[in-house]
Amino acid sequence: MSVPQVPLGEILAPAPIRRAGDRDYPLLSMTMRDGLVEQGRKFKKRVASRETDNYRVVRRGELVVGFPIDEAVLATQRVVDEGIVSPAYAVWSIDTAIADPVYLERFLRSPEAIAYYKAHLRGTTARRRTLPPDKFRDMRVPLPPLERQLKIASMLDKADAIHRKRAQCLALSDQLVRSVFVEMFGDPTLNEKGLPKKPLSAFGRIVTGNTPSRADPGNFGSAVEWIKSDNISAEHHILTPATEGLSEKGRALGRTVPAGSILVTCIAGSPASIGRAAIADREVALNQQINAITPNANVDLYFLYGQFLVGKSLIMRSSTNSMKGMVSKGEFQRIEFLFPKLGEQRKYGSVFARQVATTSSMRADLERSEQLFRSLSQRAFHGEL
Repeated sequence: MSVPQVPLGEILAPAPIRRAGDRDYPLLSMTMRDGLVEQGRKFKKRVASRETDNYRVVRRGELVVGFPIDEAVLATQRVVDEGIVSPAYAVWSIDTAIADPVYLERFLRSPEAIAYYKAHLRGTTARRRTLPPDKFRDMRVPLPPLERQLKIASMLDKADAIHRKRAQCLALSDQLVRSVFVEMFGDPTLNEKGLPKKPLSAFGRIVTGNTPSRADPGNFGSAVEWIKSDNISAEHHILTPATEGLSEKGRALGRTVPAGSILVTCIAGSPASIGRAAIADREVALNQQINAITPNANVDLYFLYGQFLVGKSLIMRSSTNSMKGMVSKGEFQRIEFLFPKLGEQRKYGSVFARQVATTSSMRADLERSEQLFRSLSQRAFHGEL
């Protein structure tokens, strides 16, 4: 079914500028995932300056556009009848006689809309590039009858709610493995239970990665994955697939570790990224940003990994004070970790292993729900539903 396309400028117009002045309005913040939320929900308290007299008042149903727009930082205001947002945001009034605000938001956050933004951005600095207002208004929007828009918006909201709930379950699962570790062994940075401690060098074999010469393309191929720091994600316990690999020749020049090793980011663009860890479930090579440890026979893999999760600050505080941050192999192997008896380690390891199996299933469900949402979104905006 063909869906009429209309310029966005026929659907919305700049909202009248109203300032907060000395009135007390709910303060709204923009989030990537949840759109506009009350600031107390995002930060647990109101953290913005009390000087909000210049903030813009935004009514329910108006569209708020933040930046960078090509990351879909925009939302309709569905929180309160009237709230205030940063004066840096653009606020648009929607003609609700022809367009449902929720339907419009869904389209403006779709991959199709994001592709349009990226093609028309102006500026040279990545996160400061902007979309000229005339280009924003020129974008064509599929606009079926209002009744149909309401049905599409409702359907996409329900699909998105399923995806959010699965994401929340995954986050709670991650919290559980951390909480169980602290319950059993305490905070490794404090060691309030007085457990034995040993340097990391006593836990296993430590390897720092490297980069075979790029002057010889023959060093790179598909013999073994070559892991970089972006394959060590805070959202995954297992290394994500590498986009680059080494050849057999490169493998001989590089440094590899077997399955059952833990890879830790020790050189990063910011100190906050130092200490991120993930488990290798296959043999991999690694670059020089990473230190890896292959546990000894008297160390449980999951116990050691759990300690990296909970005790990330132990790695961070061994970092240099530079803007980027670095933990050398020498410093890394001197960091002291808790070293309880192997039987106690394995008790935690068995809990973690069960949770990893559950998490893998939950992650697969999350990926399916995300694929479903994207498919529904694409079909809905092209009149295929």
